[in-house]
Amino acid sequence: MLRMGVDLGGTKIELVALNEDGHELFRKRIPTPREYQATLAAIESLVVEAETTLGMTGTVGVGIPGVISPFSGLVKNANSTWINGHPLDVDLGNRLNREVRVANDANCFAVSEAVDGAAAGKGMVFGVIIGTGCGAGLAINGKVHGGSNGIGGEWGHNPLPWMTADEFNSTQCFCGNQDCIETFISGTGFVRDYKAAGGDAPSGIEIAQRMAQGEPLATAAFNRYIDRLARALAHVINVLDPDVIVLGGGVSNIDAIYPLLPDVLPKYVLGGECRTPVVQNMYGGSSGVRGAAWLW
Repeated sequence: MLRMGVDLGGTKIELVALNEDGHELFRKRIPTPREYQATLAAIESLVVEAETTLGMTGTVGVGIPGVISPFSGLVKNANSTWINGHPLDVDLGNRLNREVRVANDANCFAVSEAVDGAAAGKGMVFGVIIGTGCGAGLAINGKVHGGSNGIGGEWGHNPLPWMTADEFNSTQCFCGNQDCIETFISGTGFVRDYKAAGGDAPSGIEIAQRMAQGEPLATAAFNRYIDRLARALAHVINVLDPDVIVLGGGVSNIDAIYPLLPDVLPKYVLGGECRTPVVQNMYGGSSGVRGAAWLW
């Protein structure tokens, strides 16, 4: 069986084709046209090229930076705004003469890591993507759990739990709310906090490097970051108690997170005990597109 996955991003569209065992047979990336019909045509061309090259037809799954509303059937919440308000799965299906499955890209990430990645074999997987923003997805037995409203895993737009007095009403999120988890634990939020304390760095990875070199300001910022990340993840553990949490995105490449976080989580998990593994992803930037293929 040939499975094709498409990662529809704001700047690039990537297609990967996997065989039954998950081995990659084809991969190609092209720029994203910032117009709906042109985007449909671009995805169609990638599918046709992959099938022509491989000499076989297959299933198609697509990961998007938004969701398809279970009520209207239209894309919503996508930062690739030109796909909002359209029945993407239906329109692609009509072009390709087959059913096309579409899911949020963070859910695709969770599925990828659950099927044959860092969380392979685990029943409930919470996948977190921490980069410029912050998102998450939930996979149960290797399948997307989108929820009845299609927003399963949208954890980054809940308020940061157990806020301190100086954190309360301190950030404004693009979603219109204040103090969202994303504004604190995204790479952008990490850098913002460091700069507010008097530091200056282009990325969270740079702050972590300065911490490793012994800079007190970076060390203090990193300790605040770990505590906030622990609070945010403890909230998930208290509600879902997943078998494993997988981190992805640029911030997940900070190695210092993994030995420090387990010591802080029990402080916020009910009962004071927590052995939930928090692990780095296996497939990096390829995890989302692989997860789209595994939607079938």
